[in-house]
Amino acid sequence: MIHFILGGARSGKSRFAEQQTLELSVKQGKQTVYIATATAIDGEMGSRIIKHQHDRGARGESWQLIECPLALAETLTDLDNNKIYLLDCLTLWLNNQLYAVHEDNRAQQRQHLQTEIDTLTSCLAAVNADIFIVSNEIGLGVIPMGESTRLYVDYCGWLNQKVAELSDKVTLVTAGIPLCIKSNGE
Repeated sequence: MIHFILGGARSGKSRFAEQQTLELSVKQGKQTVYIATATAIDGEMGSRIIKHQHDRGARGESWQLIECPLALAETLTDLDNNKIYLLDCLTLWLNNQLYAVHEDNRAQQRQHLQTEIDTLTSCLAAVNADIFIVSNEIGLGVIPMGESTRLYVDYCGWLNQKVAELSDKVTLVTAGIPLCIKSNGE
């Protein structure tokens, strides 16, 4: 089962995904695994990561942690269906992929992003474990001025569409309120 959870910045999507993961874990008696894609590229991002970790710990939640800023497809091929997974988040992973290739070579960046997205979605299509996937919905705002930001927004939108298509359930979280926008079999 793939449950894809979208939302804007500070929408409550990560907390909702954590709650859903833990509820299913308790129901099925399985261990929870947190697949984190964020990297502390600056002090503010480091603080965000620490806050997420602290919040989970303060609630007494026990998660196995896999840090995976780039090699996400490889990680997804090794999922154990006796565990419940939370992947947070696809947009940070895509950002990491964007800057894995030098910014001066747009054609190479585009090719790299497309290859990584295709590989990731192929791996997701083969996943047998239960996984909750978090991503930002960033396409609702104004069109960015910078070429690199437009490229990122475009590929985020395409990635989200592909993952939503593969997902059994898709939830949009806005202002902390989840809205189911796709549900297969429920």
